[in-house]
Amino acid sequence: MVHVAVIVFVIVAGFAHADAKNLTPFMPYGAKGVFQAAAIVYFAYGGFDNIATMAEETKNPARDIPLGLLGSMSVITVIYCLMALALGMMQRVTSVNRVGKQRLQYTDIDPNAAYSVAFRSVGMQWAQYVVALGALKGMTTVLLVGSIGTARYTTHIARSHIIPPFFALVHPRTGTPIYATLLMTISSAFIAFFSSLNILASLISISTLFIFMMMAVALLVRRYYVKDMSSKPDLMKLIVFLLLIIASSMATSAYWGLKPNGWVGYLITIPIWALATLGLHVFVPRYREPKVWGVPLVPWLPSLSIAMNLFLMGSLGADAFIRFGICSVIMLIYYVFVGVHATYDVAHEYGESSEGEKGGDVVSSCFVKIANHGYSSDEDRPSLPDLTETEKD
Repeated sequence: MVHVAVIVFVIVAGFAHADAKNLTPFMPYGAKGVFQAAAIVYFAYGGFDNIATMAEETKNPARDIPLGLLGSMSVITVIYCLMALALGMMQRVTSVNRVGKQRLQYTDIDPNAAYSVAFRSVGMQWAQYVVALGALKGMTTVLLVGSIGTARYTTHIARSHIIPPFFALVHPRTGTPIYATLLMTISSAFIAFFSSLNILASLISISTLFIFMMMAVALLVRRYYVKDMSSKPDLMKLIVFLLLIIASSMATSAYWGLKPNGWVGYLITIPIWALATLGLHVFVPRYREPKVWGVPLVPWLPSLSIAMNLFLMGSLGADAFIRFGICSVIMLIYYVFVGVHATYDVAHEYGESSEGEKGGDVVSSCFVKIANHGYSSDEDRPSLPDLTETEKD
């Protein structure tokens, strides 16, 4: 609760010393500066996907995970906006107005200690220590939450043998993936120690944008394609419309980067995106519908997510794309030469052990194997309830 109290203090005290005149000019770097900044700080929303990794430790994941995601993102978005507004209304460039009062401008914002310097500038020297305490507590919380999510990612990866399955082992008493946690925390600390914050921020942002874009594509594929059920014409239409959505979104982003003040190109790219999304909605039948909770306004909302993520990716510099490309190529080579064979072997092993089983027996058998995979001994495995005939179906 310490960092929550500090956040409330920063917002209240910031607005107490705010001046609406300090918001002029409101967009000093124009729309391009806004999108560039949004693309850089996008990684601030990267931690919310950690909630989805907690499904195995949630009593009712179908209800709790969506509520946790939407609720936390909504609250944090409001807090981000209020804190940014409070900071911007406190800071102006050092100058003296007609009545001899000193004013501070946004260009005086310290990138390393923004709020501490801002409060010191308005005469609240003691507040900088409160802000520093809250920042330290907040960073500690973020690191702990991040290690929880990345450790569970690593556990699932280790279960498929893409990395050594040793990292899928869980602690016999706490039931947590201790080795995956150690791997990710030590690796993250090593990278952070030898890297620049600006480089890491741009790399994490472009990676997060790319992953979120791919998640939107995966959602559309899952809704509109089912193996052995979708016809070949429907599959081809799905591929064509997806390629048009992605290509038109990339073209919009490229045109924005090349001609930020232009508008003719948008008359071509945006209608193509809209027509492709409409075509997907009209001409491709859905083969899946969510049973409990699902993304609304499909395919419009996922298609808009693809366009916005690619647009923000285009707002980043060329260096970010170079670093992202190098990392992607290295991971792709590792996956092709190691990961594909490892995951195939694991799947083949499960397939052979389940041979002869039918229907729900196959599902329940695979579930038990995957759920138990990674425990260090039989004693460490929690007992699983027997599936009734209704649950198997």
